[in-house]
Amino acid sequence: MSVDERGIPDFARGYDRHPGAIGRTVPQSQRAWPRSKRAPEGAPNVVVVLLDDLGFSDLGPFGSEIPTPNLDRVAASGVRLTNYHTTPVCSPARAALLTGLNPHRAGFASVANSDPGFPNLRLEIDDDVLTLPEILRDAGYATYMVGKWHLTRDALMNDAASKHTWPLQRGFDRYYGSLEGLNSFFHPNRLIRDNSPVGPETLAGRDDEPYYVTDDYTDQAISMISALRANDPDKPFLLYFAHTAMHGPLGAKPVDLARHRGRYAAGWDAIREARLASQKAQGLFPDDLPLPDRTAAFGHEVPAWDDLHDETQELYARHMEVYAAMVDNVDQNLGRLLDTLEQTGDLENTVVIVTSDNGGTSEGGPEGTRSYFSRFVHVPGLPADWDPDVERDLDLIGGPQAMTHYPRGWALASNTPFRYFKGQTFEGGVRVPFLLSWPKGLPRADGDHGIRNQFQYVTDVLPTILELAGVDHGGVRHNLPAQEIDGVSFASVARENAPSTRREQYSEFGGNRGFTRDGWKLVTDHAFGAAFDDDEWQLYDVANDPNELHDVSAEHPEQVRELAAAWEEAAWRNAVFPLGAAFSDVRRPEEALFQRPLRLLPGAPKLERHRAAALVTLRSVDLWADVVLDAGSEGVIVAHGDQGGGYSLWIEHGELHFSYNEYGRLLEVSAGVLPHGAHVLGVSLEWRPEFRWDVAITVDGVERARLDGVRMLVGMAPFSGIEVGRNSGGPVSWPLYERHGSFEFTGELVGVTFTPGERAPYDPSAVAELAHSAALYYD
Repeated sequence: MSVDERGIPDFARGYDRHPGAIGRTVPQSQRAWPRSKRAPEGAPNVVVVLLDDLGFSDLGPFGSEIPTPNLDRVAASGVRLTNYHTTPVCSPARAALLTGLNPHRAGFASVANSDPGFPNLRLEIDDDVLTLPEILRDAGYATYMVGKWHLTRDALMNDAASKHTWPLQRGFDRYYGSLEGLNSFFHPNRLIRDNSPVGPETLAGRDDEPYYVTDDYTDQAISMISALRANDPDKPFLLYFAHTAMHGPLGAKPVDLARHRGRYAAGWDAIREARLASQKAQGLFPDDLPLPDRTAAFGHEVPAWDDLHDETQELYARHMEVYAAMVDNVDQNLGRLLDTLEQTGDLENTVVIVTSDNGGTSEGGPEGTRSYFSRFVHVPGLPADWDPDVERDLDLIGGPQAMTHYPRGWALASNTPFRYFKGQTFEGGVRVPFLLSWPKGLPRADGDHGIRNQFQYVTDVLPTILELAGVDHGGVRHNLPAQEIDGVSFASVARENAPSTRREQYSEFGGNRGFTRDGWKLVTDHAFGAAFDDDEWQLYDVANDPNELHDVSAEHPEQVRELAAAWEEAAWRNAVFPLGAAFSDVRRPEEALFQRPLRLLPGAPKLERHRAAALVTLRSVDLWADVVLDAGSEGVIVAHGDQGGGYSLWIEHGELHFSYNEYGRLLEVSAGVLPHGAHVLGVSLEWRPEFRWDVAITVDGVERARLDGVRMLVGMAPFSGIEVGRNSGGPVSWPLYERHGSFEFTGELVGVTFTPGERAPYDPSAVAELAHSAALYYD
């Protein structure tokens, strides 16, 4: 028998990783333990707070009139980047921030709600790409996330799909939030804890207040940190707090709304002027910076506030009060988080970053809306009477019964002093606030006002965090080489006000293109469906004209050619081509299974939103419910959707009813009293031209009631999934919800079957436009 130098026989197994000697007994053996993985000594905690659709001027440190004392507190101890840029829309920004890769190269040319089969729209972070939580966890950090993920393509959000792109599989130890791009603030659809859905019945408010998702996210974040500190007083952590706020549909708590009543009666013109004055007073911009005219928005004109009728002003002001109350609430919850870090002794050694994924959005349209999902059905062939708004009492605006978004004029105010909005490569779409504070590691020197005007980009956040934390990228994932990053650290900018570490950057979304180099910016305003030609290019000297007021392309044709060529090269280097891929209606063949007949059994969790919508979108569908009724049988049999649009079948006092929520407008019909015994209850949604359905309600094959010509639910509606036996979460029928809550069915529900019919033969250009609308706004 041969033995190695430790005296272990060569045929022995299970000892190869132990460095010491092993004998037949403990006295003959040596003890040894693997070294624990610990972060570098003194490594800081990292808190990244990412807001959604927040404009450049919406925070106090960037000119806002909204009180944000806790954000002021972060700004006072850190630095403000006034020339920080991001992507035009959401998922690309999140992918770039978490990977350090340019968004197209990371597979996110657009939001995670299409799947056309091109490299720039894989809509999954590749296996050979390292994420920030993976890097920090490997370095000994605890890694937590709360809030909006939106880096999993919609077809992979259901319970049967692979979870390889979900947060826990991409480096987070714990996760609580929504995989979706938006949600209700009062009745969120399908929150996820780690890898499992959270039952809506578990959601409750704090301190006798109604449930509100931003409060909930903060409670969960505080709980994660508290649990860590209860078990390990030293281990550093990453908290990625990705807010659903400020994405529509907007919603705010009554207590927060009350603080902002009347604040916006002066209108958006006065607010824009006041914000620019505040920005100048704070030293963010020079005193001679002009305010762009309201009409300089390339087809997105905004009327003068004083030209609006008094009633219109009151309505529009209410929309902005909701937005302000949401910013206020975000600030309050940031304060709760900072106070927790102070109590645990972590605040001084915590890097805090606060920023936005893109600029403020004009998706509310010129008038705003109380029917959020109807506003974005911008497709050819819609009937002339298609209303992108619904009537609501003023006091309901911002509450759970209104799907609210503010008018375009307030988006212009949000992006002060820039032009244009989310979705565009102009500054209004891509230049956002950025706060960075680390009291222990980045103390402000005497005379340092904390303002940084250097140009930096969202890909630079990851390497900056790694440098501050003293952690290497690693370059290896699962023992294979990882892709190199595109970001460059700007830690020196934060520390010493050093020159920018980034010279140039391309941008693109939906054919809108941009390229910045050395203070020059080439940019396009691309019309959907138009050719991608160089005649679109505009040129701005953004070093001296930061709000892009003077197109100087005619005066500098050589500069245009040079930067256009640079954009083209960058596009090929970063998988930007093919342009326009996001607006294809094509899906991968395997998704055909979503259109097969589906049987739902009682007690099944609510069917996920995208999986459910595939059964009904742009097609006819029949559903049957097999029930057995006795004297006390009542409740919801099946529900699909919420206050933004949906339908439900229910029994009350022995009478069968059907509710159809037409983007906030409720239609209800009775199908009569049902005798006791077994029945087959049916609903048929039959497509009609101009995006309509005829609805028939049957009992045992006999038609009992109908609704003809209702507006088909398309785009993002129904947003909530299908549920049998109750309507939990956001209700389809608010009056029914007020009477009975989720109204669980008390009879015997055998099952509900959905049988999708053929897809409606709408004009392909209309469907493409619908895909464009969803991709542009659903982020």
